Amino acid sequence: MARDTGSQCKQCRREGQKLFLKGERCLTDKCGVERRSYPPGEHGRGRQKQSEYRVQLREKQKAKRYYGVLERQFRIYYAKASRQQGVTGENLLRMLECRFDNVLVRLGFAASRRQARQLILHGHWTVNGRRVNIPSYQLRDSDVVAIHAASSAGQVIRDATELTGQVPAWLQADHDSLTAKVLRRPERREIAAPVQEQLIVELFSK
Repeated sequence: MARDTGSQCKQCRREGQKLFLKGERCLTDKCGVERRSYPPGEHGRGRQKQSEYRVQLREKQKAKRYYGVLERQFRIYYAKASRQQGVTGENLLRMLECRFDNVLVRLGFAASRRQARQLILHGHWTVNGRRVNIPSYQLRDSDVVAIHAASSAGQVIRDATELTGQVPAWLQADHDSLTAKVLRRPERREIAAPVQEQLIVELFSK
């Protein structure tokens, strides 16, 4: 299974903002963006030409890195979003938000998407009573997420819940029993991703 194993701090620095890819570390002074607020590489501090294409490309790269998906996966998501009714950019973000690994982060059951992905791959979570080990699994209305009865990751998950702020209105979480429910699909105003989806649509429309 393909996955990105590169430095996450460099990804945040490349996009010029915190993408919160490393959980608690992003909230401390050790954050790469806090220590070096310029892009990585030999020419990171040089002047860069701002073109329309560059702005659109950077927005697409930011979305990919924020949600932890690869280029081919991202293009498949976009193709599906463009075939759905409604606004393509919003459809794209809704599908990315409803990924199993992302929902665990939104619920506070994982400190980062990489941690959520590992917990899912190791079979620590169930959906509607059945074990699901696919991070990209699309959660739907009324799906119930719960920790597997035989899971040994309970303490790790409870530690992650301490970093949680507010759970989005489209989700319902019980941090005591480590269970949750998807109430509905998220609205655009409820998606906290730092992404301008219209720029991505313009890039793929060329």
